[in-house]
Amino acid sequence: MFDDDVNALCQWRQALTAARHRGLLWLSGPTEVVRERADALLEALALTDVLWVGAPVSDAIQTPVEHLMMKKARTRLGTEQGAVVFDAVNGFDPDAFGALVGTVRAGGLLILLTPEHWGTAPDADYARLADHPVEWPSLTSRYLARLARLLGRDAGVARWADGKPLMLPAAGRTTLAAPMAVENADCLSPDQARAVAAITRLRRRRPLVLTADRGRGKSAALGIGAVRRLRQGDTRILITAPRFSSVAPVFERLAALLPEGALQEQRFVWQGREVCFVAPDRLLENLESWGGDGSVLLVDEAAALPASLLHDALRHFPRVVFATTVHGYEGSGRGFALRFRARLDQYTPQWKALTFDTPVRWGVGDPLEHSVTRLLALAAEPPTGGDAFEDVYHHRLDRDALARDEPRLQALFALLVQAHYRTSPADLRTLLDGPNIGIETLESAPIAGEGRLLAVAVTVEEGGFDEALAEQVARGERRPRGHLMAQSLTLHGGVVEAATHRLRRIMRLAVAPQYQRQGLGRRLVGRVIEGARGEGRSLLGASLGAEPGLMAFWQRCGLACVRLGLHPETSTGEYPVMMSRPLNEPGAALQRLLRERMAGQLPGLLAFELSALSPAVVAQTLRDQAVVTPASLAIVRAQLERLALGQAPLVPSRQALAWRVHQTLRDTNEMTIPPELITLCALLWQGRSMTWLARREGLAGSAQAMDWVRRQARGLLEAEASS
Repeated sequence: MFDDDVNALCQWRQALTAARHRGLLWLSGPTEVVRERADALLEALALTDVLWVGAPVSDAIQTPVEHLMMKKARTRLGTEQGAVVFDAVNGFDPDAFGALVGTVRAGGLLILLTPEHWGTAPDADYARLADHPVEWPSLTSRYLARLARLLGRDAGVARWADGKPLMLPAAGRTTLAAPMAVENADCLSPDQARAVAAITRLRRRRPLVLTADRGRGKSAALGIGAVRRLRQGDTRILITAPRFSSVAPVFERLAALLPEGALQEQRFVWQGREVCFVAPDRLLENLESWGGDGSVLLVDEAAALPASLLHDALRHFPRVVFATTVHGYEGSGRGFALRFRARLDQYTPQWKALTFDTPVRWGVGDPLEHSVTRLLALAAEPPTGGDAFEDVYHHRLDRDALARDEPRLQALFALLVQAHYRTSPADLRTLLDGPNIGIETLESAPIAGEGRLLAVAVTVEEGGFDEALAEQVARGERRPRGHLMAQSLTLHGGVVEAATHRLRRIMRLAVAPQYQRQGLGRRLVGRVIEGARGEGRSLLGASLGAEPGLMAFWQRCGLACVRLGLHPETSTGEYPVMMSRPLNEPGAALQRLLRERMAGQLPGLLAFELSALSPAVVAQTLRDQAVVTPASLAIVRAQLERLALGQAPLVPSRQALAWRVHQTLRDTNEMTIPPELITLCALLWQGRSMTWLARREGLAGSAQAMDWVRRQARGLLEAEASS
């Protein structure tokens, strides 16, 4: 029987190799049985260059393999293997799985090992999320059960279950693709040739954005384009990415096309010209000196880099190429495109976009890519079209039903991917299996699943700790996973009571792009508030990047700032901010305590730890902070008048001016804060100098800057008098 299986698999591999395809072989059964079967197949099929991912390989495995822990999967980017054994018997990491699929070369196999009844028992690795206190839904994993169901129905997957005969893919899935006509001899596809031509002709302030799925030759196109530019006379080209291994294909192309050149550590030198890899942090440190009239910067895996770095690169380098993966495990290319598009339109409206559709590292119609794309929902598409609707219905989804409704799940996940900068395959698992997760939607029909999906909110229950655990959290001795806000407000905000209350936090909120700016986001938040209040939650919270427009949205939903993070997020470059809204009397008392603690900390934070925070964020934060009324309004107004008339310097007038600016911010109903108020916030709360003010406002020096301050003081007094 085993020999028959091997012969059948050999014929299947021959067909895969002829079509330049790759295959997925699924082995399920008792732990030692599937591992021994995988070992025997590796030897019988004479598979070489094998990477075994997961649990450490036991001495019983005879075939030479390289072992890799799942958490190290990203270190293999830019490499290729003849086979990958993905040992998911003791745990399945979707991000590692998605990363390693792209490393299987044409004609190779991905061998997936799973337990006998996958999805009917908790996954050992994922169960670690179940830290106290948690409401674990059942002894089954919705996510793993879904994977097993999809794999069982996939006609392109070869599968063997203990005690059952081998099942090979249906015939016809590995047909040969017609050869492609490519005019450029160095390129392997028309898409790649177009990208190389665009890189070669790159013009000032017209950045190029390349998006592609894995295996489309995106990084190789950067390498070929760099070769062309070196030959044209560029003396130095910089390239950055999350890690050097990500751009290995770039340097491979350089070495192949310029054999007389030399790779020296992380730079390629040819005839005195060079292509240098620069780590993102080092690039940030040297933007001023490296940017210039003739500078060229190539950015690979752009969606995995901080948005702030991309924005700075756009400003400092006249010629930039941004390349990113559409369906990535390090960052969503779609989310990147949506969020970065506005910045490109603002600074470089003549930017150009190119998309790679044709694979070059394997053949068109690759069955492994098809299977994994569906398993991980990498190509999930949100609802299209902007059909009018009359009524809007609110639904609280049942995750058991959602896991079995694949079209609905794909549409919902796609909407979340589009709305968020960094969404990975692991987020789909959190959606289905995460402890204390809730999903609420707005739709255009009264019955879930039959209408158009308009908006979605993903929530998580936090807190509810006993006093002993809350004290341990406050001392930093315990960090319960899945309780981001309760833990942060307790440990960093210094309010121990925050951990004992039950909070509901909105993790993700997304509105379909064609239905935005119609009030649907606020409407959905309102329904979440109603549900949380009815279930006795003390606070509704949100943790977000400190971006003025986003903060203004949550403020309009009734939430106020209760904590500012001290360090920017790696993924976005934005400082994190936590906002909350009380839902009952105990919550109101907790909110008052949080607001008082924030008000006491804020002046010192803005003067020291957060002195580099965006002034626009400072102004937005002050909008929902209480204004301290001076003991004598008459004295404050008199001092402000003396400043406005040039009869008093700034230092003795700073408190009066700060009070008036803060009051004006609180009274402003406009969504956009006037720029002059933002500048005054930086001057008064962050200690920015007159030299900084002059540079920001385009003034000749400190004297003109002081005149500008006096004009603002007069304007504030006039506005108060007319109100």
